[in-house]
Amino acid sequence: MVSLLVIVIVVAIVFDYINGFHDAANAIATVVSTGVLPIRTAVLLAGVLNFVGAITGTAVAKTIASGFADPAIVTQPVVLAALTGAILWNLFTWWRGIPSSSSHALVGGLAGAVVGRAGVGAFKWSALTKKVLIPLVVSPTLGFFIAFWVMIALYWIFRRTRPARVHSVSRRLQLLSAGLMAFSHGSNDAQKSMGIITLALVSYAAAGHGHTVPAWVLPSSPGHVPFWVVMACAAAIGLGTMAGGQKIIKTMGTKIIHISPLQGFAAETAGAATILAASQLGVPVSTTHVINACIMGVGASKRLSAVRWGVAGNILVAWILTLPMSALASFVTMLLLNAAL
Repeated sequence: MVSLLVIVIVVAIVFDYINGFHDAANAIATVVSTGVLPIRTAVLLAGVLNFVGAITGTAVAKTIASGFADPAIVTQPVVLAALTGAILWNLFTWWRGIPSSSSHALVGGLAGAVVGRAGVGAFKWSALTKKVLIPLVVSPTLGFFIAFWVMIALYWIFRRTRPARVHSVSRRLQLLSAGLMAFSHGSNDAQKSMGIITLALVSYAAAGHGHTVPAWVLPSSPGHVPFWVVMACAAAIGLGTMAGGQKIIKTMGTKIIHISPLQGFAAETAGAATILAASQLGVPVSTTHVINACIMGVGASKRLSAVRWGVAGNILVAWILTLPMSALASFVTMLLLNAAL
C-alpha cells in the first residue's frame, strides 16, 4: 500500500507541474504579447510568484480534499484514476493550444473515478453544482464585467494624456498586474493538487495503514494540509510555470484580441481580483476561464468587433467539454484499475 501511495503522490505532483506549464499563459500571455517582457523572463517571474501564492493558504485544498466525495470511498486507485484522466485531458488541450481548465479537469477526473469505483450516488453532485458549475458561470462573467469597467475607467483617466505617455505608464503598470496575476494563479491552482494528495493521505490513514509512515506525513486533522504537501505542490507548479506554454500564450495574447499594455493591465488586474476572492472563499475556480473572460472584457470595452468571437467560441467549447471528457477518461481508467487490482 505504501508503494501505491507513493505512486499517487508522484502522479499528483506531475499533474501540478503540468498544470503549471499548461496554465503559464494565464499569468503572462498579455505581458509577453505586448512586448513588456520577453517570454523567458516572464515565465521565471511567474514561476516564483506562483510558488509564493501557493503557500499563502489552503482553503481550496480543503474543498478538494473533502468537498466532493466521502474520503472512505476515495481509495488510492480512485485518486490515481482521477489524476490520470485530468492529466490526459490537460496534455491534449496543451498539445492543441487550447486554454482549458486544469481545475475542472481534476474535478471531472475525480467524478469519473468515484463513479467508476462506487457508482453514481457516491459522488456529491450538489457540491459539484455549488463549488464548480455555478463558479464556472459566475467567475468568468464577473471577470468580464470587472475588466470591461476597469478598461472604461482607464480610458477616462488617460483621455487627455499623450499616447506615448499612456504607453510608457501602462507598460510599468502591467509588470505589477502580471505579477499579481501569477500570485493569484498559484494561490488557487496549486491548492488543487494539495487537496488531492491530502485526500489520498486521509484515505490511506482511514484504511488503517497510518502506522506504516511517519506521523508528519499524514494530516494531523481532517481539515489539515501537511506542510510538506504545501511546499511540494508550490514548487511543482512554480517549476511547471517556468517551463512555459507558448502555444496557449499565443492563443490568449494574440488570437482573442490584439492587446495593448493598458488592456493587459486591466485584464490581469480584474483576473487577479476575481481569483484571489475565490481562493479566500475556498472555491476552485478556473484561472484559465477567468483571464480569458477578462481579455474579452477589455476588448469589448473598445468595441464588440474587437473580440474575435470565433476563437472565443472554440475556447468555450473546450470549457464545456473539460468536465465530461476528463470524467470519461478517469472512469475508463478506474475500470481498468478495478480489473487489474
